[in-house]
Amino acid sequence: MSSSKYGRKLKGFRGYRVKPELTVQTITEMLTSLDCPRALTCLIMFRENELDQLVELEFDPTHYNSMESCRDAYMATKLLSKYEDFVLKLDKDAVAIAKFRETEVSCKSVNQRFRNLGTDPLYKGSVVWLHDATKRKIQDILGRFNPEQFLDLPDWGPGATTRIKRRDASPQEKFQSEIGITRDLYDLLHGLDGRGYFPAWMAHLREQGFPSFEVGNKVITVPKNSRTNRVIAIEPGINLFYQKSVGKMVELALSGVGVDIHSQAKNQHLARLGSKTGLLTTVDFSSASDTIAREVARELLPDRWFLVMDSCRSHFGMLDGTQVKWEKFSSMGNGFTFPLETLIFFAMAKAVTEYMGVNLPVNAYGDDVILPTACYELYSELAAFYGFTINRSKTYSTGYFRESCGSHWYSGTDIKPVYFHRQLSSVDDIYRQCNAIRRLANRLGGNSFCDVRWKSSVDLLVRTVPKSLRLRIPESLGDGGFISNFDEACPVRARHYIEGYIVLHYGQTSITREDDRPGYLLAELWRLSKRREDFSISAVRPFVGYTTGLSQRITNDAMVKAIRRDLILDRSGEVGRNSVPLHRTKSVLSETIVRQWTDLGPWVKI
Repeated sequence: MSSSKYGRKLKGFRGYRVKPELTVQTITEMLTSLDCPRALTCLIMFRENELDQLVELEFDPTHYNSMESCRDAYMATKLLSKYEDFVLKLDKDAVAIAKFRETEVSCKSVNQRFRNLGTDPLYKGSVVWLHDATKRKIQDILGRFNPEQFLDLPDWGPGATTRIKRRDASPQEKFQSEIGITRDLYDLLHGLDGRGYFPAWMAHLREQGFPSFEVGNKVITVPKNSRTNRVIAIEPGINLFYQKSVGKMVELALSGVGVDIHSQAKNQHLARLGSKTGLLTTVDFSSASDTIAREVARELLPDRWFLVMDSCRSHFGMLDGTQVKWEKFSSMGNGFTFPLETLIFFAMAKAVTEYMGVNLPVNAYGDDVILPTACYELYSELAAFYGFTINRSKTYSTGYFRESCGSHWYSGTDIKPVYFHRQLSSVDDIYRQCNAIRRLANRLGGNSFCDVRWKSSVDLLVRTVPKSLRLRIPESLGDGGFISNFDEACPVRARHYIEGYIVLHYGQTSITREDDRPGYLLAELWRLSKRREDFSISAVRPFVGYTTGLSQRITNDAMVKAIRRDLILDRSGEVGRNSVPLHRTKSVLSETIVRQWTDLGPWVKI
C-alpha cells in the first residue's frame, strides 16, 4: 500500500514536468519507425505544420495489396487522428455545431415525409415490406410495455445534469438536490395508472424546491477527434433518471435476442470473420444518434413505448443561447439513445436478411452494424428511407479490411493502430503512451516477441523519465509504470515465505468527501435495492422505491435497522465513513505482490 517511506518518490512523481519538445520527438520517432510512403507524408505535414491537411487524410484499404503495407499505412494515418491539442484553422466547436444543425434540418425533412408516408416517393416496392418487417421485429423484441419494470429500473447516469455539474455528479448529490424535470415527464408520473407514482424522497426534494420545471436539455461540445468535437445534450436530472430506466428495459429486451450492448466482443469477432471471408460488411453511420427523427420513432415503436419515451425525452433545448424545438427524437446524453439506436439498426438488418433469405449473422452495437455483404445495398436504401446517413469512409464491404467497435482487421490479422491523444504533460502520460507502443510491438510480434521497429520510441520515452521514476512492472498492473519483461525489471522477491515478487507502481485513487446528508442515505439504500441477492428489496422499496404517499419520511425504525445492518459496516466489518467519490483522482504509490510475470518477449526484427 501507499507508505510514507515513499513520500520523496511520490513527490517527485507529482512534481515532474515533461519537456515540451518530447511530444514532437515521440511523434517523429513513431512515424519514422513505420518507414512507409504514407508515414513519410504524415511526417512532412507534421513538420511543416500543415495540420489541417494532416487531419483530413483519408485511408482506403483497397489501395494496398498486402497486409504489411496496409497495416503500416493505416497506423500512420490514424496515429494523430484523435490528437486533441492541434491548433487548427478550423473551429472544432463550430464544425460540430454546424453538423448538429444539419442533422436537425435532415430530421425536419424526414418528419414531414413521414407525416404523409403514403405519398412519399420512397415508400414503394421492397421498402414497404421492409418497413413493415422492421416494425414487427421491434414489436417482437420489445413486447408489451411493463409499467412495474419502468418504475423498478431508474438509475442515475455518471454525468452532469442541467442543475448539477459533472464534478459533483454523484448519486448521493443527485438524490440530495436534483429537482429538474420537464412538464411532460411530471404529467406522466403524476398520472401513471391514475395514481401519483413518485420516489419516496419526494418529501425531501419538495423542501429543495421540487418540482423545478425545465424547458429541456442544454447542448454542449466535448472532444472527439482531431477534426471535430462531439455534440451532446445535458438532460434535466429526473428526466435522465427515467430515461435510464427505459434504456435498461430496451437493453433487457435486446439481450433476449442475443444483442449485448455492454459487450463489443460479438461485433469484433464478426468483423474478423468478415475480413477473412468477405461475407460480412461492417457498417458505420454518420451522426446516428442525432438523426433518429421524431416521426420515425413514432412510426417504428409500439404506441405505449413511444408515449413513455416521448414523455421522458426533452422536446426543447438550448443551442447557442437560443431555445430550439427538436426535430430529432433524442440525442447523445439521453439515457435511452444508445439502446434505441441499437434496436432500430438491428431490426432493420434482420428485416433485410429475412427479405433476401440470407442466413448469416447480424449484430448491432449502437451505430456499429454487421450484416451480410449481400444485404448491404438494400440495407443502405432502407437506411436512407429512415433518414440515416451511412458513413462510407468507415463502412467496409469489399476487400480484406473490416473495422468495428475498436477492432481493425486485415484478412483476419489484427492491425489496430496506436493513437496519440494529447500532448505529453506528466509521468502518467509517458507511462500510458510508452506502454501502448510496447503492447503494439508485442501484438505485431504475435504476442511472443516485440517488433524491433518500435524499440527506439520506447527507449526515448523511458530515457526521458528520471531513474527514480522508471518503475518496471508486469502488464497485469496496467499503466502504473513501464511494462517490461521480468529480466528488465529484476523485481525483489517477497519475504516471510510469501510466494511472488514485490513491485512498486503508481496508481490513481478517487478523491472523496464525507457526506451525512439524506442524499447519501438514499443513494446507499438505492444501491442496496439493486443487490437483490444480498438484501431484500421489499425492505428498501418503501424508502427509495415508489409510493402514493408523498409525505412519507425516511426516519422510521425499519430503515434505521437497515442502515445499522448493512450501511454502517463496510466490507471488512469495521465502522466505515460516509465517503462519496468525486470525479477527481490523485496519484498513489503502491506495493503489490506479483505471483506470475508474463513476458512480452525479446525485440526481434520482423
